[in-house]
Amino acid sequence: MASPLKAIFWGGFWCGILDISSAMVAWGIRGVKPIRILQSVASGALGRAAFDGGWSTALLGLGFHFTIAFTAATVYYLASRKLTFLVQRAVLFGMLYGEFVFLFMHYVVVPLSRAQQGRFTWASLISGPVGHLFFVGLPIALAIRKWAPITNATVAQRSVR
Repeated sequence: MASPLKAIFWGGFWCGILDISSAMVAWGIRGVKPIRILQSVASGALGRAAFDGGWSTALLGLGFHFTIAFTAATVYYLASRKLTFLVQRAVLFGMLYGEFVFLFMHYVVVPLSRAQQGRFTWASLISGPVGHLFFVGLPIALAIRKWAPITNATVAQRSVR
């Protein structure tokens, strides 16, 4: 039986875990501590003050990060109810969705936030466009395919509306 909430939960959960882990590994190799990575997420709302807040702003950043992950999963789920190919070809379209999320965050969300736009580095490549292929879009799409598949009933319900 399809479970939209389970699909969104697991998609958002794994997206959040994998995405923040890839950032911590990529930036950790450069000597950036996990607390600083999480504070950088909080800096979208708090600006430079996020880096002076210790673990409280790091935890706020973690909360923001997972809010974004669950929102991305919800958007994919809702879109998949109309665009059934998102579920039928979950690997391809999940990876493309990961890139869409990266571009949206990089060119819309971050510029509109109080976060500083960093310069290009190998760490930003790994945690950005490359990481989003595998660690954002793919887990979301696979979770939607597993827990909220497109069935004949889904297609019939859509054609009634």
